[in-house]
Amino acid sequence: MADDNEEEAEPAVELGDGEPVEGAPLARVASRLHWPVQKSEILRKEEGVTVRTPDGPRKLADLLERVDESYFQSRQEFLELVRDATGTGPVPTASE
Repeated sequence: MADDNEEEAEPAVELGDGEPVEGAPLARVASRLHWPVQKSEILRKEEGVTVRTPDGPRKLADLLERVDESYFQSRQEFLELVRDATGTGPVPTASE
């Protein structure tokens, strides 16, 4: 039973009023997978997923074509190899 004296919970992080960003964060996609995993299994499970990159939203399948590995031992290895293929930097908003 809730305590009547409790204050209303505030959000832990304030969300900005900025422009939306298209695509999912690469880390979110990686968190849905189980490791180790084959590239073909990632493509099967995450078919059609668009991820955020410094060059704008890109299909995960297109990014994985640029990665020579066909088997990822860990989440960290996957993130490093895909980020090597996409580069790092600020992600543009929908209006940019």
